[in-house]
Amino acid sequence: MAVANKEARATVKIIRVTPNKARFVLNQIRGLPVPEAERVLAFSNRDVARDILKVLRSAAANAGTVLNAEPDELRVSRCWADEGPTLKRFRPRAQGRAYRIRKRTSSITVCVEAAK
Repeated sequence: MAVANKEARATVKIIRVTPNKARFVLNQIRGLPVPEAERVLAFSNRDVARDILKVLRSAAANAGTVLNAEPDELRVSRCWADEGPTLKRFRPRAQGRAYRIRKRTSSITVCVEAAK
């Protein structure tokens, strides 16, 4: 019988950034140890990196509670960005027309596990 892999996770929902922009940053930290992932996010030029850093620290804190593990012993096992609800706005155009503007949102999840 296989033993399930223990991991802790944290999620932020309805954050005002497109999922593709968040995925670009998440791909950079996937598989890294938590301290190194924090450094990558701290020095990233992307605005979404600040929000992902908060989620990563929350997942590490959850791992301290659930797995009884130190943050230095953890690594980012999985992370993803799903599409959230889209805010629909309209932009007035010529001759009484209107163009739809879609302001996309994301749900970001980060999972950490004990490094092997």
